[in-house]
Amino acid sequence: MKITLKDGSVKEYSEAKSIIDIAKDISEGLVRVACAGEINGELVDLRTMIDNDCALNIITATDPKALSVIRHTASHVLAEAVKHLYPEAKITIGPAIDDGFYYDFDSEPFSREDLDKIEAEMKKIIKEGHEITCFTLPRAEAIKFMEEKGEPFKVELIQDLPEDAEIRFYDQGGFVDLCAGPHLMSTKGVKAFKLISSSMAYWRGDSNKARLQRIYGTAYNKKEELAEHLERMEDAKRRDHNRLGREMELFTTVDVIGQGLPLFTPKGTKMIMKLQRWIEDLEDNEWGYMRTRTPLMAKSDLYRISGHWDHYKEGMFVFGDEEKDKEVYALRPMTCPFQYYVYKNSQKSYRDLPCRYSETSTLFRNEDSGEMHGLTRVRQFTITEGHLIVRPDQMVEEFKGCLALAKYCLETLGVNDDVTYHLSKWDPENREKYIGEPEVWNETEQHIRDILIELDIPFVEDVGEAAFYGPKVDINAKNVYGKEDTMITVQWDALLAEQFDMYYIDQNGDKVRPYIIHRTSMGCYERTLAWLIEKYAGKFPTWLCAEQVRVLPISDKYEVYAQKVCKELKKAGIDATVDSRSEKIGFKIREARLDKLPYMLVVGQQEEADNTVSVRSRFAGDEGAKSLDSFIADITEEIKNKTIRAEMQVEEK
Repeated sequence: MKITLKDGSVKEYSEAKSIIDIAKDISEGLVRVACAGEINGELVDLRTMIDNDCALNIITATDPKALSVIRHTASHVLAEAVKHLYPEAKITIGPAIDDGFYYDFDSEPFSREDLDKIEAEMKKIIKEGHEITCFTLPRAEAIKFMEEKGEPFKVELIQDLPEDAEIRFYDQGGFVDLCAGPHLMSTKGVKAFKLISSSMAYWRGDSNKARLQRIYGTAYNKKEELAEHLERMEDAKRRDHNRLGREMELFTTVDVIGQGLPLFTPKGTKMIMKLQRWIEDLEDNEWGYMRTRTPLMAKSDLYRISGHWDHYKEGMFVFGDEEKDKEVYALRPMTCPFQYYVYKNSQKSYRDLPCRYSETSTLFRNEDSGEMHGLTRVRQFTITEGHLIVRPDQMVEEFKGCLALAKYCLETLGVNDDVTYHLSKWDPENREKYIGEPEVWNETEQHIRDILIELDIPFVEDVGEAAFYGPKVDINAKNVYGKEDTMITVQWDALLAEQFDMYYIDQNGDKVRPYIIHRTSMGCYERTLAWLIEKYAGKFPTWLCAEQVRVLPISDKYEVYAQKVCKELKKAGIDATVDSRSEKIGFKIREARLDKLPYMLVVGQQEEADNTVSVRSRFAGDEGAKSLDSFIADITEEIKNKTIRAEMQVEEK
């Protein structure tokens, strides 16, 4: 057999060889740093036997692909350490993830002190350097093996596998775990790791099943890389919108109101109002949208027509019993069927299209309690929702326009470089999830693919992520912890017009079905605010700030002048306040800096005499004295243009 290596060279063998043996044949140095193999692009164990021609890449510790193997092995070391310290704990699953690994246990909750003990035990296991070996068992024997070990969750996993399956196990010095691999050859290969946190999780992500305790950790090839990651994690904690947004008094939550139902304070409300006014004016005045206002709930009849009742009912808040009540209502999870009836209110001709409807829509989705987090996933949220009813010949250009509007919003907010574009497609292997014929899905997906290529937008394709009635472009962003959420969606719908009997009269007098684009321009206000808090660490662009200027009188003698300055600022539409406390000016400046304000105006005897203000900003520090009119002109221009000024690096204490 011929083995083609990464550098193009070829190794020939007359009999089957393991990847580790091939590495030995190349060099002893390669063996010392090898972590895994890649056969024809598939990541596999170094123990894997090769018995036919293939392309082989031996993954070394410096290769980013090695991280998943190092982390997966670290998760098994974690499981072994937990079993040593807490023998009654039951093990479940422990995969590698993007930035580390986790393992779920059926046990009592773990404290930080517990994690420190587990870490110490892991270091002992790693130091012992047990060889990691692999073996397989037939399904029946594998079930018995795990039953004897008293691991019911592993038994359940094995029972879900085919009866003729060979079940793989890994043994590291006596600790055996069910796993498909790949793993390192020895526990000594885990050189730099850290347990990060613990939290509750549900078995198989189902809230009706066992509550488990999840331990998160991370691992790297070098201690220096781990230290860099931990510093990034500390920065993430500082930027975490769930913490920072509360500290800045932008929002809060209350148990008696409910999870996923945030309360916005005056500051947070003002920020959302600024976003909303901007979007509504932008859509209505510059992009040709017509605004609608529709109910927050509807009878189940509406959702049956749209298909949401069959495909999305579990995610809705439903009032009433279908078997007992004459009418059953549900809070709306989307606005589209409501706006369809706005369209149907009057007959449309081909000249009336496109009809671009937009609404600042409050929506409700019955999210699982384990999925909710801060403002990024909530049960009530408000969205910049719109639907375009168009002729088929207008569809491509209107779809491009929706992408252009989304891109403009991202650029204005300063986050355009932080997103990825996804073509979310249907899954032909899961036909019951979708309506429509395969030909329609394939055609519409190709239209979107062509548009993204034409616009030179890099994108990835995600199977199974489409809505039940059409493919879409999802514009995604990651939070500070690396979790990806969809921020903006533009969706192609060639199916629902039929279900709602929507039509227009063409130039021949015939009834024709329109196409529909479902889209958001900026997305969800709550999620966008969370994104902006983390992006700017609370130091928002001036136009978005709830408090844009704070006037600081040097002493009580100059409060009258400070109030006069504040009045002029407010008259110009600037959000300003006066710090009239009897505190020293240095204290007031530090307080304003900690509050992340864009501008402070210090006023005293000289400023009052000259009708000036002494300007201090986040952007340039002490900007010196300016006439009040000059400052107002400058900041008004900055707000109008939604300028994003570079921050001066000032250490906050």
